[in-house]
Amino acid sequence: MTTYTILIILSGLVIFSYLFDLVASKTKIPSVLLLLMLGIGLRFLVDYLKIHTYNFLTILPTLGTVGLILIVFEGSLELKYDKNKNKIIKSAFLSALSILLLSIAVITFIIYQITQEDFYTCMANAVPFSVISSAIAIPSAAALNGKDKEFVIYESSFSDILGVIVFNFVVSNASVSAYSFVSLGFSTFLIVLLSAVACIVLLYIMGRLVHHIKFFLIIAILILVYAIGQSYHLSSLVLILSTGLFLNNADTIQNAWFRGLFLYKNLTADLSQLYQLSAESAFILRTFFFVIFGFTMNLSELNDQPVLANGFFILASIYVIRLICLKIFKKDSATPFLYIAPRGLISILLYLNLPDSLKLPQVGTSFLFLVVLGSSIVMTLGITLSKRKREEIRV
Repeated sequence: MTTYTILIILSGLVIFSYLFDLVASKTKIPSVLLLLMLGIGLRFLVDYLKIHTYNFLTILPTLGTVGLILIVFEGSLELKYDKNKNKIIKSAFLSALSILLLSIAVITFIIYQITQEDFYTCMANAVPFSVISSAIAIPSAAALNGKDKEFVIYESSFSDILGVIVFNFVVSNASVSAYSFVSLGFSTFLIVLLSAVACIVLLYIMGRLVHHIKFFLIIAILILVYAIGQSYHLSSLVLILSTGLFLNNADTIQNAWFRGLFLYKNLTADLSQLYQLSAESAFILRTFFFVIFGFTMNLSELNDQPVLANGFFILASIYVIRLICLKIFKKDSATPFLYIAPRGLISILLYLNLPDSLKLPQVGTSFLFLVVLGSSIVMTLGITLSKRKREEIRV
């Protein structure tokens, strides 16, 4: 394959992704769903033409990780904090935590019934299926009003963070002891401390940089700190979320010393440019990640009736648990939110990071693909029907 052919394919994928985003804004079909279908279509074309391809599974985790960082950072840069939002933040956190833990418990039981493997292995495989994907949920919440959109951003970001914490805890502790929880507490304290330092340092650097290239440097530092934290099994998404929140709300801090040392004249304009760069970079990475994931799927495995049946049971459990928890934590408007529980980028990343010794043949990537695809379709249909219902009520 020549250099020009590769350039044509890459630029074509970006153009298609842009068109998919336009379609998504009009039809409420998640662009991720269309990207997956594009990847599957490309796989059929490549197989038909008998073209030899690269093993894309080797680069999928890296693409997904950087994409996740940028998506969470982009979402957090949109959030403006005030005391009136404490209720939304608390509800979103409790909703994310309760849905995650209940989902892990129920899906562990389902996987146990499928595989008859030990409880620990089943639970490790259940975690990726239990986390709401902010990569899909945040863009899909764009049509919601301000408070509802903020709830989705907070809830899906908390779900990602808590999911990573639980995943690291489960994978690192085959047997749970008092030391396991002490270690978890220490690592949580460490990442909170690291986040506080990173926030201050990044804001200071932004105000002092005079070079015309500085926003990619900021993002590179964020990715570096994230990678270092993850290599020590720290939940570094906390750092990404807190950094975005801190930068976007630094101007609300009234301390005179802080304002004199850290705030500067062009902060608002710089944050706007940083947000734009994060959004566009996340768009590119999300495009390639989901196209490649669709491309790597073996669809013949989806003809297996037990796989379809078990995928349906997992999907059903996801929405039953979500309905119960939203009735408790989001009493004012549960209906639109019921459907915004997609599995996606974070689920795929966690599954790919499972040690080989814990991976179960009965719960492979095709099984994961089925749940990702199914949850996206349910979200699309649910949001569309909810919108029509609200319009009929207004009329």
